[in-house]
Amino acid sequence: MSLAAYCVICCRRIGTSTPPPKRDTYWREIRNIIKFTGSLLLGGSLFLTYEVLALKKSLTLDTQVVEREKMKSYIYLHTVSLDNRENHGIVYQARKELHKAVRKVLTTSAKILRNPFANYQYRIIAQACDPRVLIGLARSKESDLRFFLPPPPLPSLKEDSSIEEELRQLLASLPQTELDECTQYFTSLALNESSQSLAAQKGGLWCFGGNGLPYAESFGEVPSATVEMFCLEAIVKHSEISTHCDKIKANGGLQLLQRLYQFHKDCPKVQRNIMRIIGNMALNEHLHSAIVRSGWVSIVAEAMKSHHIMKVSHAARILANLDRETVQEKYQDGVYVLHPQHRTSQPIKADVLFIHGLMGAAFKTWRQQDSEQVVIEKALEDEDRYTTCWPKTWLARDCPALRIISVEYDTTLSDWRARCPMERKSIAFRSNELLRKLRAAGVGDRPMIWISHSMGGLLVKKMLLEASKKPEMSTVINNTRGIIFYSVPHHGSHLAEYSVNIRYLLFPSLEVKELSKDSPALKALQDDFLEFAKDKNFQVLSFVETLPTYIGSMIKLHVVPVESADLGIGDLIPVDVNHLNICKPKKKDAFLYQRTLRFIRETLAKDLEN
Repeated sequence: MSLAAYCVICCRRIGTSTPPPKRDTYWREIRNIIKFTGSLLLGGSLFLTYEVLALKKSLTLDTQVVEREKMKSYIYLHTVSLDNRENHGIVYQARKELHKAVRKVLTTSAKILRNPFANYQYRIIAQACDPRVLIGLARSKESDLRFFLPPPPLPSLKEDSSIEEELRQLLASLPQTELDECTQYFTSLALNESSQSLAAQKGGLWCFGGNGLPYAESFGEVPSATVEMFCLEAIVKHSEISTHCDKIKANGGLQLLQRLYQFHKDCPKVQRNIMRIIGNMALNEHLHSAIVRSGWVSIVAEAMKSHHIMKVSHAARILANLDRETVQEKYQDGVYVLHPQHRTSQPIKADVLFIHGLMGAAFKTWRQQDSEQVVIEKALEDEDRYTTCWPKTWLARDCPALRIISVEYDTTLSDWRARCPMERKSIAFRSNELLRKLRAAGVGDRPMIWISHSMGGLLVKKMLLEASKKPEMSTVINNTRGIIFYSVPHHGSHLAEYSVNIRYLLFPSLEVKELSKDSPALKALQDDFLEFAKDKNFQVLSFVETLPTYIGSMIKLHVVPVESADLGIGDLIPVDVNHLNICKPKKKDAFLYQRTLRFIRETLAKDLEN
C-alpha cells in the first residue's frame, strides 16, 4: 500500500509543478522515471521476499527423511494453517495465485520422484529387513522380488559325492524312533532301493526287484528324479516329527534341500515335496530363524509369483506357518489355504472347506471340467473361462470374505497300487486325523460350510459325529452352517461290487471295502448322522451323477446311484455328468457352480453381513 501511495504522490508532483526551464526538463524527467522504476523494483522485491518467507512458513520440506532413508518415492509436506486475517483483498488473491503455481511445481516434482527405486535402494531395504519384515513382504501380493537378497552361497558337495548320495546320508542320519509303519517303510525303501535304482537308471534299465516293483511305473515319468523321490517321500514323513526337524536342520538339510530344489526346476513333483518338508519344519517356531537365514524366504516369495496354483499354495502354506505376526493358525501337511494366500485388509467372516474323495486330491478334484477347447482356453489365461481350481479363482472372487481351505490325504482303489502297503486307514481313523489338523488350522472359530465329493462326504459326516463327542471340538459343531455333498454314497457304492479287473479282485483297498452296501459301519454312520443333522438343523444340498464312469480301461459303472446319494434331508439334484465330473463345473455360469454359490451365499448370509 505504501508503494502505491508513493507512486500517486510522484505523479501529482509531476502534474502540478511549474514548467521548468527547457534545459532542465529533459534531465528532470529522467530522474523521475528512475525514481519511479526504482521504487517499483524495490517494492516488488520486498513483496516477493515476504511471500516466499510466508510460503516457506506454510510448506516445510522434511528433507531429513529423504537423507536418512533414501528409499521414499515422495516428500513429506507438513502444512501449517494460514492466518485468516490475511485472507482479504488484492494481496490475498496474489498469494493464492502464487501458492497455486508453487503447488503445481511440487506436484510435478512428486510425479518425477515416483520413479521405481534404484537397485541399490532395494538392496539397502533387503539388508535392513529383519525376519518379520521379510516374511511380511513375501506375503504381500504386490511386493517386488528385488526386496529379497539372493540365498547365501551353498556349501560345496563333498568329494566323490552327489546330491542323491548326500540326500541318502541325510535320511540315514535321522532317528528311527517315533516312526509309524509307513515312515519306516518309506525310509527302508529309500535306503535299500535308491542305490539299486540309481545304478539301473544310469545303465538305462529299470530294476523290478524287491520293494521297488509297485513304484517302477510311477517313477518312470521322471527318471532323473527317481532316487530323490524315494528319499523325499521318507523325509516328508520324518518332517512331521518335531525332533526329526531339528536333526534335518542340524545336518544341513535346509541347504541340501535348497540345492535339490534349484536343480530340479523342471520337476514340479520334486519341488512340491521339498516345499512340504519346509512347510512342516515351519510349524516349529524355534526353526524360523534358521529357515530365514538359509534363504528360503526369497525362494518361496518367488514361488508365490507363479501361475501354477499348486506351487503357489505350497508356498503360501510355508509363509503362513512362518508368519506369527498376523497368523495364529498352523497349517499341517495336507491342509492348504486357497484364499486368502496373501496378507489382506479384507476381514474373513467364514470358512469353506473342501474334502476330496477316493483317488482325489486337494487341487485336481476341484478343477474345471476338461473339454475339447481346454488348450485354447488355457492359452487365453482367462481364469473366468478356465481354471485348474475353481474354489481358488471363481469362489474367492465371488466371496472374498471367505477363507477357503482344501485338504489332501492319500487314497487308493487297490492295495496293489498303494503308496504304503501297511497303510490301511479306515474312515474313522482318517476322520480323526483330519479333524485334528483342521482344528489346528482354526477351523471352528468361524461359521463354516463343508463341501465334499464321494468318500469325502463320509469323512465329513464322521468328523462331525466325532467332534460332537469331544468338548474341545464343540465350536466345530456350533459353527457348522451347512454341507454340500457331491455324489456321496451314503448307502454304499457299486464300486465295491465290481471285480472285472484282477488287481481290484485280489487287493481291494480298505476304503473300497467300507463303501460296500452291506457294510455295517456305513449303515451306522448314515443312521447316526441323519439323526444328528436333523437335531442341529444343518442346511444340506446334494448333487448326484446320472451318467456312468470309466474306472480304468475295463470297468464302466454308475458309481453312486441316485438312491445312495439321498441323505434323507435337504435338496437332492441329479446332474447329467459322471462321478468324476460331478464336482467340476464346465464354466463359471454353469448350473453346478451357480447353485453351489447360491447355497453358500444364502447359508452364510447373516454371517457375511455381520
